[in-house]
Amino acid sequence: MTGTPLRVGLVGYGLAGSVFHAPLIAATEGLALDTVVTSNPERQRQARAEFPDVRAAATPDELFERAGELDLIVVASPNRTHVPLATAALEAGLPVVVDKPVAGTAAEARELAALAEERGLLLSVFQNRRWDNDFLTLRKLLSEGALGDVYRFESRFERWRPKPKGGWRESGDPTDIGGLLYDLGSHVVDQALVLFGPVTSVYAETDVRRDGAQADDDTFLALTHANGVRSHLYVSATTAQLGPRFRVLGSGAGYVKHGLDPQEAALRDGLRPGADAGAGWGVEPEELWGRVGSGESPVTGGGRVEPTLPGDYPAYYAAVAKALLEGGPNPVTAQEAAVALDVLEAARRSADEKVTVTL
Repeated sequence: MTGTPLRVGLVGYGLAGSVFHAPLIAATEGLALDTVVTSNPERQRQARAEFPDVRAAATPDELFERAGELDLIVVASPNRTHVPLATAALEAGLPVVVDKPVAGTAAEARELAALAEERGLLLSVFQNRRWDNDFLTLRKLLSEGALGDVYRFESRFERWRPKPKGGWRESGDPTDIGGLLYDLGSHVVDQALVLFGPVTSVYAETDVRRDGAQADDDTFLALTHANGVRSHLYVSATTAQLGPRFRVLGSGAGYVKHGLDPQEAALRDGLRPGADAGAGWGVEPEELWGRVGSGESPVTGGGRVEPTLPGDYPAYYAAVAKALLEGGPNPVTAQEAAVALDVLEAARRSADEKVTVTL
């Protein structure tokens, strides 16, 4: 890509904005981080310290007043603001990236998708976990037929946080769209859909386990896919002993992988793709590689070691830049996000009514 980079306005500089979006935008050829929107003076100072050329704005309105100076808006603010801010950006004639979940309901996601199509603008959803190291490795194994026909997909995104941290992510107010079902659940459901396709039924259990917690912090989903695969998905903040990140069982072999992709930890530590890591970005130690085999436990050395592919979060924004500059495909569409929200809404109903929901 050559020429003047696209100017990006980033709304929100909390965890999502400062740890994920800003560093990845800044590292992407063809994109330039122009403005960060946050009303918090400390976060404004942090943004300027980390990206000396960036401009700061206190409100999204200040950003939209300069819409003609920008080429892309990224919405990384609290969940309840995703729909109104994405709508405002599209109506201002600007392409948009929205952090997950794009909306609180599938209907809202489809309305946004329709508005983007009507305006001829890109609307993309940030689903960085499609570029996790274990997910990329599993996709490779499936493409090679290394597991045979998959029967069961177990995916765990578990943490041990016995005391609530507070904030909107753990709010019990439905308008905040808090809780793990819509937070980490957005990731594991999206991955299951990408791997195994449409879902025909959903069963879920959501619990509020911790003292003082207001939103679900220990949640399980069982999905039946149209092709017969069953996905068992766990998201929890109350897991004292962590299970495997993936356990995938097929007619010929299984794949078991422990540990989270290292990219989030690297970004939290202030490391950046490219200059800081070079070819080593997203690479994990060999002792964390998973195993493929049959009839034995990987804990006792069963099966063969499967090298984990490097994770590649930078690929998301590289694809966004290519879509805008060269007409490449949207890496994650709002329509795809709406299908995932269909599953999440069914899971909420299943847990509330203690029923299995047919889609």
